[in-house]
Amino acid sequence: MGAAHSHEDLEICESDEEEYEEYEERREQQEEEDEFVDSRDDDSFAPSSSRLPPSSSLDDVESKLRALKLKYPSTQQQAQTSTKLFRYINGNTPKAKWVTAEKLTSYSFVKTSQHDEDQDDDDDDRNRDSEKEWWVLKVGRSKIREKVSDEMQLKAYKDQRRVDFVAKGVWALRFGTVEDFAAFVRSYNNCLFENNHGVEFNEASKAKIFGKDFIGWANPEAADDSMWEDADDLLLNSPQSATPVRDTQDLTEAFEEATSEGIHSLALGALDNSFLVGGSGIQVFKNMRQGIQGKAVCVNFEDGYGGAHSAPRKALLMRAETNMLLMSPVSQNKGIHQLDIETGKVISEWKFEKDGVDISMSDITNDGKGAQLDPSASTFLGLDNNRLCRWDMRDRYGMVQDLATANAPVLSWAQGHQFSRGTNFQCFATTGDGSIVVGSLDGKIRLYSSNTMRQAKTAFPGLGAPVTHVDATYDGKWIVGTTDTYLIVICTLFTDKAGKTKTGFEGRMGNKIAAPRLLKLRPLDAHLAGSNNKFRNAQFSWVTEDGKQERHVVATVGKFSVIWNFQQVKNGSHECYHEQEGLKKCYCYKIVLRNESIVDSRFMNDNFAVSGSPEAPLVIATPMKVSSFSLSSKR
Repeated sequence: MGAAHSHEDLEICESDEEEYEEYEERREQQEEEDEFVDSRDDDSFAPSSSRLPPSSSLDDVESKLRALKLKYPSTQQQAQTSTKLFRYINGNTPKAKWVTAEKLTSYSFVKTSQHDEDQDDDDDDRNRDSEKEWWVLKVGRSKIREKVSDEMQLKAYKDQRRVDFVAKGVWALRFGTVEDFAAFVRSYNNCLFENNHGVEFNEASKAKIFGKDFIGWANPEAADDSMWEDADDLLLNSPQSATPVRDTQDLTEAFEEATSEGIHSLALGALDNSFLVGGSGIQVFKNMRQGIQGKAVCVNFEDGYGGAHSAPRKALLMRAETNMLLMSPVSQNKGIHQLDIETGKVISEWKFEKDGVDISMSDITNDGKGAQLDPSASTFLGLDNNRLCRWDMRDRYGMVQDLATANAPVLSWAQGHQFSRGTNFQCFATTGDGSIVVGSLDGKIRLYSSNTMRQAKTAFPGLGAPVTHVDATYDGKWIVGTTDTYLIVICTLFTDKAGKTKTGFEGRMGNKIAAPRLLKLRPLDAHLAGSNNKFRNAQFSWVTEDGKQERHVVATVGKFSVIWNFQQVKNGSHECYHEQEGLKKCYCYKIVLRNESIVDSRFMNDNFAVSGSPEAPLVIATPMKVSSFSLSSKR
């Protein structure tokens, strides 16, 4: 892959199995010392996989599977006499390398269930009908027995007849022929589809899951990807424009400052200041072209906001960034506080109410990408599981109430819709003109125009994973959704019957819809990030003016801040996409590693980009530090 990182380019050497066995013996000895009190009754997918279950247990499982008379596909047993298994050892150290785990191995995809994994005989008959079955990958005599899922982060290399994947470690299978490689990838994808969607992989199932208008999502090779190429005149096609994977020569740390207390969220401003929000107050930072720098000013919260357990769950800048809305903690659910940043005083407290009944909101956001710069803005958007609405802060009595003597005023429900059931909204964001994108628990991404919230103009189907965060470009042409294991990038452009190019926010897209693209971590990086660390808060670089283009996507996973070149993602001829099957997946990124889990990482407003730099500075906040990084064009 050209300038790919050395982790991936390390040769898979045909080393002796003795080296691997010595490594495993040392590792197991250490684990026995550290985990001698571990229970044996964990299910087979628990992180503790250092001991192979007794052969009798595996025999019991196989006999129970046969008794169930399950219909196994032809891939249920795959004896591959020329397939080799390798393991990546020593992690991210100078001694890291691939070693041979099994010179000759075999694999199989087995359909099993939680009942089969840790059966309770007393509940056997009672629970059998309600159990969910799934496909599991088993490899040779090794300890690999892993549920087929996106968490495996499987990456295929057709030119090497090889697949890498995560299964409590990083492994690779190398096949003897192209046909064997293709058979494995096909079986894996079929099993993944069934595990994600709960139905067997076939044409009828794909049509049911994705719908006739989105069949290109299920068959990407047949999708019309011309919009990806035509949408952006700034698309860079030269080799020099490619972003080397994790190449840090063009990423320079400009500032790093310790914070005075634990940080919970980052509120970047587009004008003079940005803000770090903690449990007891807000620290003020000055915006500069090299990043943000502390001003030694802190606004302390009043009236019950002290302490880490009552930190605001969301901070939203408003009114030319002179005011900040602070959402009450989940445990309190008291609505919002309106803070005057210049005086450091809470000037209003608001409740969420509709038709005389208190309601809850899980998230709030500005009316549009640049709405926080409007000095007279009085409305903002709210979201809950089945609600999407606009709130108005203009007091119906024409005055700001005295907090010492009055009850909290009620926000006016200005616009919105309360859906009956089933939407399971999780997150939302806006475009420059106030159009709204909403992500859901079922993975669907809905587009609403700025004029109505009653019915989505377009609803993209899910790929099997909940969407936990969404963002849109200023012009609404592109969407990025965050799931635990990958980012999904969607082009919203289409051509209507009159031949006019529109976005999915403006009208129904019909059946000429481009397939999405996925941004993923390589298996080794996913493993190093940690099994409990998921992708969070993927966002485009920040543009608030017409005619400007977002140039990067940044997301957080554990101690990693991961950056993709967005121009590169849109380039259909990019080397990442060569010889891929299914949805295009981009693995070219940079990683910035911090010493502790990252709270948030975001690009500053495009106005702070310096001459000669492809982007405004990147700001990364951890609980105890905030750092700014400048990007410079590579020579």
